[in-house]
Amino acid sequence: MKKVLLIAAMAFASITGFAQSKFAHVNFSELVQLMPEADEARAVMTASSNEAQETFQTMVDEFQSKYNTYQQKASTWTQTIRESKEKELSDLDQRINEFQQSIQTELQAQQNQLMAPIYEKATKVVEKLAKDGGYIYVFEQSQVLYLDPAQSVDLTPAARKELGIPEDRTLESLQAELQAQQQQ
Repeated sequence: MKKVLLIAAMAFASITGFAQSKFAHVNFSELVQLMPEADEARAVMTASSNEAQETFQTMVDEFQSKYNTYQQKASTWTQTIRESKEKELSDLDQRINEFQQSIQTELQAQQNQLMAPIYEKATKVVEKLAKDGGYIYVFEQSQVLYLDPAQSVDLTPAARKELGIPEDRTLESLQAELQAQQQQ
């Protein structure tokens, strides 16, 4: 009987402790996307991507020009010249394909390198706010199926302030900025 009472008391204590636990949530992806550092990273990535696209287009233009020349003059060339031009076209095509594959890998690595400190900074701010507020769990808002705002505190506004994100800046305004940049 004493064991049953002891088990019941322990279960009640753990339920009571769980009920008094403090929970919070944050829209982490919003924080990361709206941070000023993310704007800088996007600018670097856009410049790198544009440069890669220009290089790729130059290579394709060169290939197209040489291919057009080959088509126009192949019938007048000797066998050796024709084979030499075909090899040149084949090598150029291979370089284009290799460039295309390697640049995608490099751009992804660059993005990861640029975003790592941004994620780290946002994570540290959320951890600090959680510790200061005495929260035992902080959930990523977009990954929770149900969230009762009466029982969970939204740390997003405080984190936005700590990270220097202006109050009027939203994902919608960011999207509008990015679309305006693409149209230029």
